[in-house]
Amino acid sequence: MKMSGELLPWLMNAMDWAGTFAFALSGGLLGVKKGFDLFGVLFLSFVVAVVGGIMRDVLIGAVPPAAVTELHYFFIAIIAGLITFYWYSRVVSHQRQILLLDALGLALFAVLGAQKAIEHGINPLMAAIMGMLTGIGGGMTRDVLAGDIPFVLKADLYALAALAAGAIVAVGNVEKVPPSCSMLLGAGVCLFLRLMAIYRRWRAPIAQPGKHEDT
Repeated sequence: MKMSGELLPWLMNAMDWAGTFAFALSGGLLGVKKGFDLFGVLFLSFVVAVVGGIMRDVLIGAVPPAAVTELHYFFIAIIAGLITFYWYSRVVSHQRQILLLDALGLALFAVLGAQKAIEHGINPLMAAIMGMLTGIGGGMTRDVLAGDIPFVLKADLYALAALAAGAIVAVGNVEKVPPSCSMLLGAGVCLFLRLMAIYRRWRAPIAQPGKHEDT
């Protein structure tokens, strides 16, 4: 039991860093694709890696945000940005693996975000939304800065997967379930939904305005 208790924080940190790295890679890849200079690529990598957490921490009153006080987020983002800038073609060839890391990062960020909001006294409903925001905030900011429609607003089960993870953590809190159990379940559901979207093309319904217009 002692070994398990010591292993879990290390594992969570490793997953947090892997998710941060994957998010930063996605920002760098888009920056290179859009023809940004080195600063632009590094900036976009940093934004994707930390903005979701910063937005959450500011909204729940956890200031200064962890992304500002803990320098490893900055260094992870910069390293990822440099890798995508100088070895773009090699990184693109591992796109599927990056998507898997991204899915893992989304799942972890969503449950950690929701749990942190709950610990700061946020209503469970809003805590679930804070969890979703933690996972998708960086990606939305990235796409806006790059002049694209935010990826999470399209039918790819990205924001919904993050919201589901946050909701499970919030419901677990209401039902007095141990946080570790609800966080593992929430992360598992989020990861499952993202994998189904990647491999099985699961999509949310898309509005078709012309279909409902009177003739």
